[in-house]
Amino acid sequence: MSDDIEELGPIDYLVVEFPDSRMTGEGFPLLVDLVDRGLIRILDLTFVRKESDGSVSGMEFADLTGDGELDLALFEGASSGLLGQDDIEEAGTALEAGSSAGILVYENLWAAPFAAALRRGGAEMVASGRIPVSAVLDALDSTEATP
Repeated sequence: MSDDIEELGPIDYLVVEFPDSRMTGEGFPLLVDLVDRGLIRILDLTFVRKESDGSVSGMEFADLTGDGELDLALFEGASSGLLGQDDIEEAGTALEAGSSAGILVYENLWAAPFAAALRRGGAEMVASGRIPVSAVLDALDSTEATP
């Protein structure tokens, strides 16, 4: 098991809200492409809905769309056990009532060789984060506005 841990890439998660539970499925082929190209490995994927009373419940893959156009069978059963009920509840706090969300936990396979080399050299990850796109755009706008 320790050999497997040494070879892992960084693990990230995303919570993507679908206001009014409107899911077009446009992103799913791109997610499949990332997996097919070996850039990521999906560890967990689940969908939840936040009810008007604030309760959060899981959604079956078959319930996501009713149009018959989106085949989600590929994602069914993507569960490593990393994502627990407490994580689902926490993700639900970020959602508006009546919305749904996809919660994705994935390994960055593209970074695995780099991360493994760093670990072999004794390095340890001590912090990680993500900069929101809006913050990047705001920073770029302020830089351009400064003479």
